[in-house]
Amino acid sequence: MSSQNRVEVSVYQKPKKGNYQCGDSYFYTETENEFVCVIADGLGSGEFAKESSQIVIDIIKSNIHATVEQLVKVCNSQLLGKRGVVVGILKLDFKNHISSFSSIGNIGIMSITEEKLKKRNIPVGGYLAGHHRAFKVMKQKLESNMNFIMFSDGVQDKELSQCFFTNKSVESITKTYEQLSDKIRMDDTTLIAMRYVAESSK
Repeated sequence: MSSQNRVEVSVYQKPKKGNYQCGDSYFYTETENEFVCVIADGLGSGEFAKESSQIVIDIIKSNIHATVEQLVKVCNSQLLGKRGVVVGILKLDFKNHISSFSSIGNIGIMSITEEKLKKRNIPVGGYLAGHHRAFKVMKQKLESNMNFIMFSDGVQDKELSQCFFTNKSVESITKTYEQLSDKIRMDDTTLIAMRYVAESSK
């Protein structure tokens, strides 16, 4: 678990049955004004799939301050001639109190307010591979003590209905998920629990 100034993060990841390495890649970072998290999954498996997902991660690392729209477009342009990638990008804007999320493919996200109101996005189908494609960015007000659960397609719908996702501790969310979910994963599985906490008064 990583505890930073504004966003607490905990990650669960497990490879598909029979595989030693998970094909999902992820990255997150927090700066003074924003927090960015991405999950990328190259289509298929093996070296070329990993190469494509790593391209996305490297682009995010090099363009932390870009908007979600800009990040999706630059990732797509760099994947021309490469194996396709499904990707989800979340950005929390601390200054303007806005969360932005875009997903192409089967990377999902669920936001949960302190009052336990859940909102789930519907990803745009397809993948990034250098060709023009429509996508949307979901924006909402960023409230203190909101949970964000970002996940790859290894996470099942029935698992997301569990009440423990409203827990205040992100570490307890991932640990409980690990205990209650299927031990044998039929697909690469990544679940990232994030909690935006109110800044401490100085």
